[in-house]
Amino acid sequence: MACDYYLAFDLGAGSIRVILGRLDKGRLEIIPLHTAPNEIINIGGSLHWNVLGIYREMLRGMALCAADYTKSPVSIGVDTWGIDFGLLDSWGNLIGAPYSYRDRRTRGVMEEVFQIIPRARLHEITGLEFRPIHTIFQLYSMVRAKSPQLEIATDLLFMPDIFNYFLTGNIKSEFTEVTTSQLYNPRAGSWEEEIFDKLGLPEHLMQEIVPPETVIGHLAENVRAQTGLKAVPVVAGASHDTAAAVAAVPVLGDNFAFLSSGTWSLMGIESKTPIINEKSLKYNIANQGGACQTFMVLKNINGLWLLEECRRKWPKAQQCSTGELVQLAEDSGFVGTVIDPDQPDFLAPESMPEAIDRFCRRTDQPVPSSMGQYIRVILESLALVYRRTLEKLEDLGGAKIERIHIVGGGSQNKLLNQLTADATGLPVYAGPAEATSIGNILMQTVAMGRLASLKDLREIVLNSFKPARFQPQPDSRWDRAYKMLRQVSSG
Repeated sequence: MACDYYLAFDLGAGSIRVILGRLDKGRLEIIPLHTAPNEIINIGGSLHWNVLGIYREMLRGMALCAADYTKSPVSIGVDTWGIDFGLLDSWGNLIGAPYSYRDRRTRGVMEEVFQIIPRARLHEITGLEFRPIHTIFQLYSMVRAKSPQLEIATDLLFMPDIFNYFLTGNIKSEFTEVTTSQLYNPRAGSWEEEIFDKLGLPEHLMQEIVPPETVIGHLAENVRAQTGLKAVPVVAGASHDTAAAVAAVPVLGDNFAFLSSGTWSLMGIESKTPIINEKSLKYNIANQGGACQTFMVLKNINGLWLLEECRRKWPKAQQCSTGELVQLAEDSGFVGTVIDPDQPDFLAPESMPEAIDRFCRRTDQPVPSSMGQYIRVILESLALVYRRTLEKLEDLGGAKIERIHIVGGGSQNKLLNQLTADATGLPVYAGPAEATSIGNILMQTVAMGRLASLKDLREIVLNSFKPARFQPQPDSRWDRAYKMLRQVSSG
């Protein structure tokens, strides 16, 4: 295999990362080119994404690539979070700034939709869990409010679709991202007409759905002129960031659970087909599209965003690195106060520390008394929710899970890795931290005909990145804490 370069844009809720991948003789090297912050912007009380600002940083990353590397990348790929979208008008212009899934416009909408399409029926035809942030509820909130944007819109593009459009001028929607919308029927492999008809949603806005490994087009002339790159192919690989991260799990074999750890924790198992039944409905489990003809049967869990939101409210913590904050939590020792990060209390509170205080008082538990204790409560509680999720996944999948593979930025949190092993009683393998970018790059190689299967991808990851192992340390306090989690939550 010749030495090739691939350019990846990993667009997260908190950062914009431009990564160059160098693939040579079965080993992959990751070269960071450019990093910039990304954040939600409050405009008139509504929360939006700065799409043009993100695109500006992407152009800077491409210019750096062209300036520093004489060999042009084989291809380019974009991955982002799911659910959110933008609208184009008939001139091909973006209509306003896309809303963030954390915006409050969907409050109460989910319950209204259930009055039209019962909860059980919606799960049966989409295979997704229920969260007010899903595309279906965002779009219905616009229909209900008679949004003028819908009157002039001609196309709906999910977040990676927007950037692929900016880069190439072509419009498609990629499978892994589409499956997060709750507008798609995974059994039929198409948009679900029943949903559009009953809710009065504008189906004409939706795009052709293309599979992962699809070449969308080549860099448009104006992009080439701005960046110095050539007419490089732009690939819709696994454009949903979770699908990209899971593609880079360094494992060959079965009976494992993956955990993509970051702002969100996404824990699940792989399946060749969606698993949709009474248990998946009961457990509020999602079937999302994965790489190479797979589905990710998973649970979305509010993740390390809780820690970051606490940091935002603590002036002293803003001067500390994440590692220093985690050390405070380690020094605090086992706390035993339990919150449920997956409850609505913690989705978008004005103050995360105050939300934790209110939850503790409501459930008659001691309120944390220091920064270290707050962080420790978050991490212990996450580990306990992972244990609860594993039980559901085992029951749903019908097989015993033997190990947990944690990938993504959260895999660098050694304390959380160890707490997860201790709470679940399973060995934890952590890394690579750059799994999303790695998966993005390796899915590009499939599109360009360099690799052919998920097994090929994971062999590259195993050859290139060695995960850290965390062995469980038995402690009876975890059983008591798990009992408390069951008491304070109906999840």
